[in-house]
Amino acid sequence: MFRFRRRPVAALVAVFGLGMVPVAWADGPYLAVNGVPLAGGSVTAPFTADLVDPGVVTDGVKFLLDNAYLGKDTTAPYQWTVSASTGGHELKARWSAAGTTVSAEATFTVTTQPPTPTPTPTPTPTPTPTPTPTPTVTPTPPADGEARTGLDLTTGNRRAPVAGLYDWSKAGYREGAPLPGASDYTTDTACRLTPATLAATYHVLPGDGGDDTAGLQAAIDFVRTQCSPTAAPNRLSSIQLPQGELLVTGEIKVDADYLVITGAGADPATGTKIVYRPGSATMYDTLTSDGSDWDQSAMEWGKANGGWLWPGRGLFRVESRCVAAQYRVGAQTGCPGAGTADEDDETYDDAPANRKDMFEGTVNAHWVSGVKLRAMPGTPGFAGKTGQDTVYLSTSTSAALMAGIKVGGYVNVRAANTRNFYAQMTVPAGSGEVENLHMRQQLFKVKAVDTTAKTVQLDKPLEFDVPVDSTSDGSAAIDNTVYASKVAPLIDPVVGVGFANFFLTQDMPGLDEQAAVHNYGNMAPAAEMHGIVVKHAADIWIKGIRTHMTGSHPIVTEEAKNLSVVDNTLDGAWNKGKGGNGYLRGSRVWDSVYAGNTTTGLRHFTFQWSASGNVAIGNKFDSDINLHGGWERNNLFELNRSTVPYDHRSGSCTARCGGEGGGTDDGTWFPVYWSAGPKAVKWSGSSGPNNVLFNNVLKKQADGPAAPYEDYYPSPTTIYRFGWNGTGWQHLDVGGVPITDWAGNERRDYTGGHGVDATGTDTQSSLFLTVIP
Repeated sequence: MFRFRRRPVAALVAVFGLGMVPVAWADGPYLAVNGVPLAGGSVTAPFTADLVDPGVVTDGVKFLLDNAYLGKDTTAPYQWTVSASTGGHELKARWSAAGTTVSAEATFTVTTQPPTPTPTPTPTPTPTPTPTPTPTVTPTPPADGEARTGLDLTTGNRRAPVAGLYDWSKAGYREGAPLPGASDYTTDTACRLTPATLAATYHVLPGDGGDDTAGLQAAIDFVRTQCSPTAAPNRLSSIQLPQGELLVTGEIKVDADYLVITGAGADPATGTKIVYRPGSATMYDTLTSDGSDWDQSAMEWGKANGGWLWPGRGLFRVESRCVAAQYRVGAQTGCPGAGTADEDDETYDDAPANRKDMFEGTVNAHWVSGVKLRAMPGTPGFAGKTGQDTVYLSTSTSAALMAGIKVGGYVNVRAANTRNFYAQMTVPAGSGEVENLHMRQQLFKVKAVDTTAKTVQLDKPLEFDVPVDSTSDGSAAIDNTVYASKVAPLIDPVVGVGFANFFLTQDMPGLDEQAAVHNYGNMAPAAEMHGIVVKHAADIWIKGIRTHMTGSHPIVTEEAKNLSVVDNTLDGAWNKGKGGNGYLRGSRVWDSVYAGNTTTGLRHFTFQWSASGNVAIGNKFDSDINLHGGWERNNLFELNRSTVPYDHRSGSCTARCGGEGGGTDDGTWFPVYWSAGPKAVKWSGSSGPNNVLFNNVLKKQADGPAAPYEDYYPSPTTIYRFGWNGTGWQHLDVGGVPITDWAGNERRDYTGGHGVDATGTDTQSSLFLTVIP
């Protein structure tokens, strides 16, 4: 713990080059030039900025200009020489102290640049040219003990696609755009809600012990109706949360496009602290017969069930609240669906408080709005093939359904499971766990629509074959049912939402945090609430959030695209057991970046359920990197540190144990988990092709709580491609026999033709970025 020295607030005159601007001394750490605060000043560039009063500093201070990384000073006094063009700028200093990220920021103006003196030329002899040696580039390993925060993740710092590898160059928020800065917010003050506005208009008052749920929801609703219709990435609305503690008892629906919710800092003592105490309308009131997990199927009202809420409730939910018309009595303007419910049906309108949200969101509409497909010319049985960008819709597709597929909008291409596909994953032919569902999915932007030919052109090539239905590839039907593949437009997606700089925790009186550390069971199944849920959304970003003891996943996705989850600290969960709880979970997430995050006390970091095109870079985990199954593919893991203790294992559990498939694994989880088809079919199916590990530091304490840590896939220059044989998909095998379970097989060598292609190398630090500080 450290303290800031307080200075008296006194107006001073700062002389920075040509500018003379009155400024005030700041409390705590601040940026200065020649001993005078930089904030609000005018300077000539270049200039040297000093970080004053930083207190405790761990591992140096990083400097950023207009959110672009400049460099790091590792020794006091901490300073950086800044060159900037004429005009307004923002300089940030960022450092770690006692496990907390601390920053100091200053906006300033650069006046006319000082003239460059013209030197008097002096004759010099012409040197003899010497050859310039080719530099040797050595990969930089991740720093011990720290996540790589402050990475420049923007398009300008991305490598051109490496030959033979997937193209990750458009991953993340707005395909690599910088996260929003000061100039990206609207000038309409009505759409920039301050703490004073929250207090006066919405009665959101920190520290008063009152419930702030309704006030925060009302503020978001105001933005949704009054600001979002005219908002844009460069006209963002904002809600600035106050300093102090806020109490929330129900899920807050963040369905206002282009809204940023920002706190006063992620330190719970000095910033914004959100305490979640879910009430009776939010807690799950249906549990499995053994009381170990939330029972989705038993949670019903009319045609709706708890599965429509998947992945479950949270503190913040980024998803549309539209209710499809067929589940309402009477019309609902602006929401999808045909017709209305009968008055004697159980619908959204008469559902009790603990059931209404099952109807909210457009998941139910997607099921009925998805368009069936037809075979493409010359390729019987398939509506699209890997590498092609056009999908063929049924010729009977109505004009109304075609109208729902718009250029620039999003569609989910959903391929039906087939018995041949299960066989490809080495699932035994007689398995009773094969299902009619769309395991292979992907969100695309629509590039073109031909309403006459009934085709949709996508913005990138397909990554899997798309059979017309579950039998069109020559397979026998599953459960005697022919199950159709579909192209489903993403109805009413939420776009452009950001979260930044606050602390959140789920308060569970009577439970012991320490008992949860290596307890991979569910301590409070009815309270399996997540922190932030992102569903049916795109261009979402989450940065500088600190979580402590969430009910389940601190951040979780379901059908989301182009996310940036950056520089967050995520610690602990009350439930990490049966049903799959307590992950940093990327499920059905595409083209996203997870960078600079630190997780402790969680079950896994996962990409799963058809997740593809994502990059996990510079993260620090004390749990495993988990390819959790469902044909996830083409994901990149690099510059991460995963140090996994012996007690991180399924068998460390006191009650309500197990994972998504139920039961516990023998042995202990290694830094990488790969889902074998015969095992993972219990919850999805095997991991898919071409998931890439590069230049990570992975360590496992495998043989007991006192055993040394072993390095795992240690070569910093080798490109490890899981589920790949050099040209295509290959299940991991031992001596040519596919493994049935990763547990017990973690230490085997799968290179050399057994499912992990390690023939590629690269001498750069990153396959994704050009400059790594």
